[in-house]
Amino acid sequence: MKRARSVIAATAMAAAVITVAATGSAAQPGPPGPAEATLADSVAPFTAASQAIGAVPAASRLTIQFWLAPQAAAAASLANAVSTPGRPQFRHFLSPAAYTARFSATPAKAAAVETWLKSRDFSGITTDPGRDYVRATAPVSVIDTALKVRLQYYRATAGATAGRYPLRANDRPVSLPASIAASVIGVTGLDNAAPAMTFAKPVNPATPGKSKTPKASQPSFGCSQWYGQHFAAHLPSQFGLTKLPTILCGYTPQQIRRAYGYSSASEGNGVTLALVEVGLAPGMDQTLQTYAKVHHLQAPSPGRYSELPLGRGTACGDPFNTEEQLDVESSYTMAPMAHQLVVGGDSCNNGDFGLQALYDADLAVLDGAHGRPLASIVSNSWEGGDETIPANELAIEHDYLIKAAAEGVTMLFATGDSSGVAVPSSDPYATAVGATTLAIGHSDQRLFETGWSTGISQVSNGKWALQGEQSASGGGASLLWTQPGYARGVVPDPMAVAAGDRGGLVRTVPDVSAVGDPFTGMIVGMLSFNGQGKVSGYFEQPIGGTSLAVPLVGAIVADAEQGAGAFGFINPALYRLARLAPAVFHDAEPLTGRSPADYRGIACDEATCGVLSLATFDDQSWDMTGYTGQVTAPGYDTMTGIGTPNGQAFIDALRRP
Repeated sequence: MKRARSVIAATAMAAAVITVAATGSAAQPGPPGPAEATLADSVAPFTAASQAIGAVPAASRLTIQFWLAPQAAAAASLANAVSTPGRPQFRHFLSPAAYTARFSATPAKAAAVETWLKSRDFSGITTDPGRDYVRATAPVSVIDTALKVRLQYYRATAGATAGRYPLRANDRPVSLPASIAASVIGVTGLDNAAPAMTFAKPVNPATPGKSKTPKASQPSFGCSQWYGQHFAAHLPSQFGLTKLPTILCGYTPQQIRRAYGYSSASEGNGVTLALVEVGLAPGMDQTLQTYAKVHHLQAPSPGRYSELPLGRGTACGDPFNTEEQLDVESSYTMAPMAHQLVVGGDSCNNGDFGLQALYDADLAVLDGAHGRPLASIVSNSWEGGDETIPANELAIEHDYLIKAAAEGVTMLFATGDSSGVAVPSSDPYATAVGATTLAIGHSDQRLFETGWSTGISQVSNGKWALQGEQSASGGGASLLWTQPGYARGVVPDPMAVAAGDRGGLVRTVPDVSAVGDPFTGMIVGMLSFNGQGKVSGYFEQPIGGTSLAVPLVGAIVADAEQGAGAFGFINPALYRLARLAPAVFHDAEPLTGRSPADYRGIACDEATCGVLSLATFDDQSWDMTGYTGQVTAPGYDTMTGIGTPNGQAFIDALRRP
């Protein structure tokens, strides 16, 4: 069950202060002593809905992180000033060291947390370079006693899993000595719930595990290289048609380039784009070389590709394998001269698996090296969950997004692959990237682009029967954040009203978008390996999701940064452009009864989707299971935000906001 939350009050840029409660229940019987305090809302929501199935073994060792409270209000004020066009400090960013000195927790506060951890028999105690967190390792027995919790295993559900590991979490809020509680905004590593993945494939979700071998009664009709190349005939009537376009095989890099106005004059030269993953895919550089050769792209340079493994690196596998290959190939498509830095968070179940691994990957970029961040743009194709995640995790995300803005790092987040609002993308300091359904014709012309909201139907009694939402761009009105100043005058007021009786206007996502519907997705290349770890083959498949949209937008921003320097937090500039120069965006238009009937949906055969299916585009109806009220509309909308980048016009305008 979702817990009710109130909108967090905010400044013009929606800076929020999330406080730590000074009272609460302790883990052991009896109330907390006068010298104890409880971190409010520091329990994963799934513990209330899922059954505990046993205690985590006392001898298991976990590495957890105590996140330190910065001077949030002062940092937000500086972040606003350097991010807002027209301000005297616009784009006068701080170095990581300068940010740490001015706004991070003091050395004394970090030392106090370290001292307490030592007194409770933790080991491996370190503070990260930016004084964002103190990291420490201990057996579960020590952690339970020190934090007054019980770490337990929980039955995994569709909404909460830990991948191949048993799902784990603390069963009650964390308690800390009052002497350090005010310095700690959250503790990570206790639960290991996997982040929400945001890549999508064109399958029918109602037929999991269905054989990919088509039945004789349902012939395979294949896929199309461009929209409308092939049609499937003799179908049940829909939109007055008995033949419909077939599913796309996946757009090539060249088609994507032409759709978004790629130019060899702007290729991201001199710009570093970081791609955040968990684990690292084997042979990714070799895969990219092969992909570029197959699709006649310029050969990648080894000097413009690097990987940064954190913790034990790939020792425990690469759960973001498909995600990483999508990220690297799509960003290379639009910014082939940019430096790609793939940051792989630790995938081991030692406290790092889950959000802690991703937070650490983002912080590694912001802590930087040689006096600057490791990249000026960070692409995050993941979500932590919906807006019911614990407040201590919201505080961690919010604080490091403010830090990124102050340091001049553009933080892009996928809005997710189903209707509704998720975090961190809804944070006012994140650039939330939604997705579209894009039709590219025979001559690479843009036939239509609409908001990604795909309904899926199957044949029943000779007719198409709607099964519900197949997938969609995340978006809508936030339950947490008030409307930031940059969005005023662009987001229509009816789209910025929160559910319930909260009153006032709220943060609305997405901000921008790019293609993501897997039924009109991009072709992605992958290497296969034999048992000895040697390459045994190369194959391709169409993939979409907001995971495709985020690195595409990140690469286009890198193109714009070429020769212009870092842009930092780009939302104020984007919304200013939406007011003053809307033509620099493609406005994704809704499909209506006046749209050509063959633009309304495509057919997918059993070989691809598991069962003969109809995917209907821009499907917006409360009758559709999964729908949350998002709309595609002229101008700003809750499927696509302001719109999609309009090639060189967007690049030139972003350089001169």
